[in-house]
Amino acid sequence: MKRFELNQRLRDSKKSALRAWLLACLVAPATLLATGCQSEYAGQTLPSPWYLTDDVQYYAPGPGFKLAREAAAMEEQKAADISEAQTTGF
Repeated sequence: MKRFELNQRLRDSKKSALRAWLLACLVAPATLLATGCQSEYAGQTLPSPWYLTDDVQYYAPGPGFKLAREAAAMEEQKAADISEAQTTGF
């Protein structure tokens, strides 16, 4: 009788392990499909399940040299400071 009980327990544990594997094989793909496969590219996380409905943030490119006005003012001042050669009256 003990041998029968041992075989029954072994079969039950195998069935339980099989059920766990089947559940894991069904839950894992469902989780991946629900959350999306995300990757980071150029500061954005794409694709996510909502990437088609996200608002796009666009920043227009500015001037390459940020201090253009300051440089122009300095050039103007330099041009004003340079005077023409003075002629001395000998």
